Amino acid sequence: MIFKNQYEEIKKVAEDIYFHPELGYKEERTKRKVIDCLEQMNPDVQIEEFSTTGFKTTLGDQDKDLHVAFIAELDAVYAPSHMYADKKTGAAHNCGHYTQVGISLALYNYLVKSNVYNDFDYKISFVFVPAEEYLDLAYRDALIKQKKITHYGGKPEAMKLGVFDDIDFGICVHAIGGEFAKRTINTNCDLAGFLYKKYKFIGKATHAGFDPFSSKNAYNMSTLFNVAVGLSRQQLKDSEKVRINPIVMESDMSTNVIPNAITVGTDLRTLSTEYMKEAAVKLDDAAKGSAIALQGDVEISTQMGYLPFKQDRYLSGFVWEAFEENNEIDVLFNDDPISAAGDIGDLSYMIPCIQIGYSGFKGTIHGDDFIDIDPEFIYEIFPRFLAQVFEKMNGNIDPSKLYRRSYEEYISLINEIIMDKKGN
Repeated sequence: MIFKNQYEEIKKVAEDIYFHPELGYKEERTKRKVIDCLEQMNPDVQIEEFSTTGFKTTLGDQDKDLHVAFIAELDAVYAPSHMYADKKTGAAHNCGHYTQVGISLALYNYLVKSNVYNDFDYKISFVFVPAEEYLDLAYRDALIKQKKITHYGGKPEAMKLGVFDDIDFGICVHAIGGEFAKRTINTNCDLAGFLYKKYKFIGKATHAGFDPFSSKNAYNMSTLFNVAVGLSRQQLKDSEKVRINPIVMESDMSTNVIPNAITVGTDLRTLSTEYMKEAAVKLDDAAKGSAIALQGDVEISTQMGYLPFKQDRYLSGFVWEAFEENNEIDVLFNDDPISAAGDIGDLSYMIPCIQIGYSGFKGTIHGDDFIDIDPEFIYEIFPRFLAQVFEKMNGNIDPSKLYRRSYEEYISLINEIIMDKKGN
């Protein structure tokens, strides 16, 4: 009855966050709202703050060997045309993170009120992380220069700060895009990782009418690059869910001057780090060849986005066990990789993680019309199912099936991916 009794209040909190979206590392109001709720649910709650707006709280005795993190994301997307976007910042909750927060609060309140967490052979930390969405980069660059953060993503930043050092595995949840006829969850939905590439094509400017003959047209180089990217797609593996989206980021063009500099930016998404490096070489070669073909040059810069996310199949097994005994959820999809990315991929390099998807929405995820349509499922039925998953895990986690890597190993991998042949 706890989930049913708390439903209206949880829904009210989540909707309040939905109507007050904040971008990453700026979630001050959201942070205060959630902490106020936790303090009302549990007057003895202890909050550990990290980064700018992240925080963590733990249930369970410290002497328990196993430690599980249940992770929720606080930030919104930049989508100024969304129907409920913040008019000043352009932030909008059209990725469903507000429902993650509501689900986390529903689960936390259930555990506190029922006291069932004391019977578990593991302790549970609820980790509320900022800045999952990879955007508003100029602001984050400023934070990096001020030495307030090191990483664009909230989870890598938390990893650097040691937030997950004593945690054995992580559980996330995320909205499933699209509308479903039946209440649906998914498991083992692997995500792509991505690089952020910039290509500055360099030519020679001349008067476009008087002397185009001695020019080297940087815009034409970028156009040739787009053609090369299009033609190269048959050489890119379908199984890797490769996505490339070149856009012109900077130019100095006018109609009477041949442009001498054009910067093209693109993300490069793949399902594995190994293929990411292989595809990056092909992309770089296309840029170099396009520049050489028109006697120009190109400067290439590579920035790491997020690592691919390979969900832990062992941990997903407990979700399947709970689903088989559940009579409130109709459908479970499995093994359906997509090209979307998230910083959960970075955390999954350090510790095993799963992300359970849930339906209950309409519109396009990250689109202008995205909104929930089945709040009862999202804030009552699905959290009750998650409680079943926790019960299935109690006493049954085999530590030998878990792994741990250090933050230093993570940084080493990132450097290996983005480093060029000259060691830059």
